[in-house]
Amino acid sequence: MYNFAAHVVKIILNIFGRIKVYQKEKLPDKGGYIIACTHTGWVDILWLGVSLLPNQIHYMAKKELFQTKFTNWLMNVLNAFPVDRDNPGPSTIKIPRKLLKEEKIIGIFPSGTRTTEEVPLKRGAVTIAAYGKAPIIPAAYVGPNNFKDLLKFQKPKLIFGDPIYLPEDQPRREAMDTMMEKLNDEMHNLQRQLKEK
Repeated sequence: MYNFAAHVVKIILNIFGRIKVYQKEKLPDKGGYIIACTHTGWVDILWLGVSLLPNQIHYMAKKELFQTKFTNWLMNVLNAFPVDRDNPGPSTIKIPRKLLKEEKIIGIFPSGTRTTEEVPLKRGAVTIAAYGKAPIIPAAYVGPNNFKDLLKFQKPKLIFGDPIYLPEDQPRREAMDTMMEKLNDEMHNLQRQLKEK
């Protein structure tokens, strides 16, 4: 169902303008990694998923999106799993760790909300990477954010950065701080690069 839905979305999105993807070769050949992408609207979620085809991405999504029958069905079709952002529990780590062990790809938007500003990132991606022993691939998106923007035929662009690994020569907490700082810098740098292209 995921692949069918993704290809339908790709056809629809291409009507408004094909996406330009930069540095896709930086993605690992096998799964078991996290993509941490900037988040400015709902369109970036779709383009990120489409850009990874035929690989599937498993999105971490706020639990509120699973509360109605339709959105719960939609989230499951999109391979999403719920997280309580206000009171994160053991499942916040348990589910993604299991997915990483199965060499799946996890999609996270570490800003925690849709924003066009450079806000401090939440630590979820780094925590999951540390406990799941997986790299984080930073990514940035620039382009239409909503249906109104799509109608303006704004050109979407997506860029991937080098994998970021947890430093092995530091205590875990210190290593996670280092990883967090690097992720923050890389995501902002990638976004600036895209705006210059």
